[in-house]
Amino acid sequence: MPHFFIAGTDAGVGKTYVACNLLRDLNNRGLTAGAFKPVCCGERADARRLREAAGMSESLEQINPIYLRAFAEPAMAAELEHKAISMLQLVEAYESLRSTYPILLVDAISGWETPLADGITMADLAEQLQLPVILVVKNQRGAVSQAIMSVRAISNRGLVCQAIVLNHIGEEWDTASVTNKQLIEHYTGVPVLAELIHDQEYIDSQELLGI
Repeated sequence: MPHFFIAGTDAGVGKTYVACNLLRDLNNRGLTAGAFKPVCCGERADARRLREAAGMSESLEQINPIYLRAFAEPAMAAELEHKAISMLQLVEAYESLRSTYPILLVDAISGWETPLADGITMADLAEQLQLPVILVVKNQRGAVSQAIMSVRAISNRGLVCQAIVLNHIGEEWDTASVTNKQLIEHYTGVPVLAELIHDQEYIDSQELLGI
């Protein structure tokens, strides 16, 4: 079974929300799936939600090896705490979970090129792991441009954006949110395999992940 990298066009687009829904559906289908949250800043709520959704017994430190207290970009949060984030530490933590779970969802932090340390971004980790990418896009005006830029950046790393999830944060819809799917698919060539309405608690993992 493959593993997946859950990326987003920005912070607050719903990456963890999507990952948790996928984990619940995978487990409901009888598939063993786990989650890896490389970095948390400000709080560990995302890691806790992922652990609960997957029913994992691992500690938060195993699921989320880098926790920084400052609510800031990881590179700055680490600098404020006089800590270092290394690619080796993140990859080793990933490999430890990878050996346990036949399906593992890597839940990124913030946007695609979020700085982790001097000269290292979240995109570098994705490139190191060589996983298919599921891109989460906030369904609003401007989403098409963000999706195009993100898909191009993913491709430039030699990675495959397997699918896009349009996540509608608010309750109201406008012309942009209704038409974004058609434009995103046309300009990126990547299928939008899920359009989530506000507070939707179900995603078809088989449709989205192909497993």
